[in-house]
Amino acid sequence: MKNLLAQVPIGPNLNNGAGGSIGQTYTSFGPLINAILKNSLTAAGIIFLALLIFGGVNMVASAGSSDSKKAAQSKQSITSALIGLIVVVSAYFIIEIIEVITGLNILNFTN
Repeated sequence: MKNLLAQVPIGPNLNNGAGGSIGQTYTSFGPLINAILKNSLTAAGIIFLALLIFGGVNMVASAGSSDSKKAAQSKQSITSALIGLIVVVSAYFIIEIIEVITGLNILNFTN
């Protein structure tokens, strides 16, 4: 076994732990859209966290300078980030509800 990294084979058949392989090619749009939807939730969470930190740092900075305009912008940034996260999570749950009602596999699509 010449292709080992920490006792994990790194050859062309590397398993990603979820039954698929890394570097997988998609034969139809279903699995590709499934992967994009699942990864968009992670991206939305990371963007939310970044905007929340940015808004919090700006709010703390504006509190020291007594600038009410910057404080209002910071509050608006935090509120917008929270609304965006709620919209993305709600969209995910709406898709899950549609799956249960119709019996379709939207997010659990297999080849």
